[in-house]
Amino acid sequence: MKHRIVVGLSGGVDSSVAAWLLQQQGHEVIGIFMRNWHDSSVTIDNECPWIDDSNDAMIVAETLGIPFQVLDLSEDYKKRIVDYMFAEYEKGRTPNPDVLCNREIKFDLFLNAALQLKADFVATGHYCRRETTAAPDGTQIHHLLSGMDNEKDQSYFLCQLSQHQLSRALFPIGHLKKAEVRALARNAGLITAEKKDSQGLCFIGKVRLPDFLQQQLLPKKGRVILVEPETLTMAKSEAKPVNESAPGSSENELKRYCSPFVYQEKMGKIIGEHQGAHYYTIGQRKGLHIGGFAEPVFVLATDTVKNIIYVGQSEGHPGLWRRGLFIHAADIHWVREDLKLQTGQEARYAVRIRYRQALQEATLFRKDEGLYILFNEAQKSIAPGQFAAWYSGTELIGSGVISD
Repeated sequence: MKHRIVVGLSGGVDSSVAAWLLQQQGHEVIGIFMRNWHDSSVTIDNECPWIDDSNDAMIVAETLGIPFQVLDLSEDYKKRIVDYMFAEYEKGRTPNPDVLCNREIKFDLFLNAALQLKADFVATGHYCRRETTAAPDGTQIHHLLSGMDNEKDQSYFLCQLSQHQLSRALFPIGHLKKAEVRALARNAGLITAEKKDSQGLCFIGKVRLPDFLQQQLLPKKGRVILVEPETLTMAKSEAKPVNESAPGSSENELKRYCSPFVYQEKMGKIIGEHQGAHYYTIGQRKGLHIGGFAEPVFVLATDTVKNIIYVGQSEGHPGLWRRGLFIHAADIHWVREDLKLQTGQEARYAVRIRYRQALQEATLFRKDEGLYILFNEAQKSIAPGQFAAWYSGTELIGSGVISD
């Protein structure tokens, strides 16, 4: 069946090939470039990367012979993504702007704009897949599946999508590998065939996150405190696999395993200065500018109120590792609403807490106050503000924001 499909042309090879594939399938394709940032108060240099990307998207549309327009979403992007991101970093949390961009911009504002053009679907160049099945009562269930290219799978970035959003979403390249996508682009004569993947913020362009933060969050000198492993009350010996027959589901146990360690100034010694605790995140190694130690130094915790960074030596420092995490009830999201856990229920899933992390076996416990996730093995660098996403096989089932 022929459909009218609006493709989010970003100026990259992935969305370009997505548009070409849909056209080859006989659909009516419209290309739209999302202009999400042009705030002159936050600039890195005089370059305008979004203009280059927009021009590339326009050339791709011309090559394919499809309608093209630029949609300015910058005002809403600033409110929904950038302001939130700055506020979270200022609190010492680690938000994921790409997850938010998909939930708030591409599959909300952009989707609504496409529907106003009487489109049946929106399509993007994400490396993931969507399948639809029928429930026993006849209603449709939309499944968000990982991309076939394990090195490029981007399902994690879509972990906050709803059934409604998925019902209107298409991911034409999800069954392909990156090399195949570039080969198709070359054969189709698309200008983006050899274009490098963007490393910048979602739809802002070639802007590094640390540089972007420094434009808004002013430097503020503070102390760096080194904490020795033996100082911590939690020990690595606690990081044993969960006993599946008796997973320790009492609330006291869950809180002990899933709550972050609380650091105090008296626990260590001052070894240097930093430029602002809000610039750093748990597990960070680069950018500390601290030398003279036998092993690498990592950020264990940040205190943005007192402007202190706590650090420890070596990747094996117990302060870097935790058995579990907690998600407040209001921050739990189920892509598969039919699989939602009720209070008192538990389930086994594979979980990841950051993009590209290998899936980790865990048990989810639903309590009145929220969701506890207890891993089989301790996990490194669990940071508040990140998204935890849980999978059943290749299907993403739900996600949530990790609490403090």
